[in-house]
Amino acid sequence: MQLNTSALAQVADYFKLLSEVSRLQVLCSLQHGAKNVSQIMAETGLGQANVSKHLKLLCQMGMVSRQPQGVSVYYQIADPLIFQLCELVSHNLAHQLKERSQQLDRLKLADHLS
Repeated sequence: MQLNTSALAQVADYFKLLSEVSRLQVLCSLQHGAKNVSQIMAETGLGQANVSKHLKLLCQMGMVSRQPQGVSVYYQIADPLIFQLCELVSHNLAHQLKERSQQLDRLKLADHLS
């Protein structure tokens, strides 16, 4: 797949958005349904200004959508592929960690035998 510089910049921006732990907490909070800012704050332990800032960025990137309901605004996941991507990365990291652990065990064994 060949992407031009503009497309690559958009991909980089997408991953930059996912590189912040607090934003991932907000996304995980929304994984099982729509929530308002107060509910997200309660689940994540993040402050109101922080949650609002992250939701704004996530909405701008199209990962989250907002739905006004009365005096509240509810946020929900607009792009469920985010969780598949995170799961893929998590599985890959777990695999790498297992391989490194096995390499370390082999090195310890070789050091012990010599």
